[in-house]
Amino acid sequence: MSVRWIASGTTYANSFVYGDVLVDAGVLPMAVQPYAGAIETIVITHAHYDHIAHIKEIARICNDATVCIHEADAPGLADDARSLAAFFGARSPGIVPDTTLRDGDRVGSLRVIHTPGHTPGGICLYDAETRVLFSGDTVFTGGSFGRYDFPGGDREALAASIERLTTLDVVGLYPGHGEPAPTGGGRHIAAAREALRYYG
Repeated sequence: MSVRWIASGTTYANSFVYGDVLVDAGVLPMAVQPYAGAIETIVITHAHYDHIAHIKEIARICNDATVCIHEADAPGLADDARSLAAFFGARSPGIVPDTTLRDGDRVGSLRVIHTPGHTPGGICLYDAETRVLFSGDTVFTGGSFGRYDFPGGDREALAASIERLTTLDVVGLYPGHGEPAPTGGGRHIAAAREALRYYG
């Protein structure tokens, strides 16, 4: 299954289309429009505003696609403080998710991996067959990682989450910001672990 990268072109987050799943919803709805007919589920990796900004509009154009987020971050969809909306001069979308997720749940071929640290309910999504990982703001390409100094962040939890990701066989790494790595994803995760260990 191929990954379609929808780059935000702004300070907002990347989105990805994977089969009938859209990962994150910070990009403009018009960028999602070409894929709208195929999208049935929208999975939010965490509730920061740059990942949820256009969730209502995107869900609507995707025929009222099911909105999913980890249960610990679900309040952020309607809470300006939890979503950091004020940093963007905005308000949270003010919605309730259709489904809340837990570690080990499945969304199609993707397994939900709870990776707290950047936020309490941060998640990654992993397809073991294709060895693709959507990493949200847990890890980025180039060996960097999500900030843990925002409200709800936790350095020790982030370190444990990244350590867990190093046990996966990851080829394609698709992060919430920056360019994806279609190959060698595991090396980027290992580099992030070392960077957090020694410089974080």
